[in-house]
Amino acid sequence: MERPRFSDHLEAIKFICKDFWSELFKKQIDNLKTNHRGTFVLQDNRFRWLTRMSIDPVPVIVTDSSSQDPSAVTTENKAEQATSMHLYFPCGIIRGALSNLGIPCAVSADMSNLPACELINS
Repeated sequence: MERPRFSDHLEAIKFICKDFWSELFKKQIDNLKTNHRGTFVLQDNRFRWLTRMSIDPVPVIVTDSSSQDPSAVTTENKAEQATSMHLYFPCGIIRGALSNLGIPCAVSADMSNLPACELINS
């Protein structure tokens, strides 16, 4: 309320990376990248919610390829799904914050390098 509206999307994203993220997770975003065409990648190298997670399970259950049972999912896929579910909430928070700043966007997450995560706004 104390600040004027942001003049461009980059200013709003910088606000999310510095002030907003700090209030939520007690640290700033580690890296911000952009392609200068409206896509921003926010990188948190040690996202607190993922620090104790791993998507490398010890037992890997492989189903028979002739089986057409859709409920037969490997343990690795289940672990990956559980980890990705922890990123739905921060993606929604960023999307909601930007939407309230007048910037409609889609936000997705990449968790290929745990505990780091990348949040992609486009």
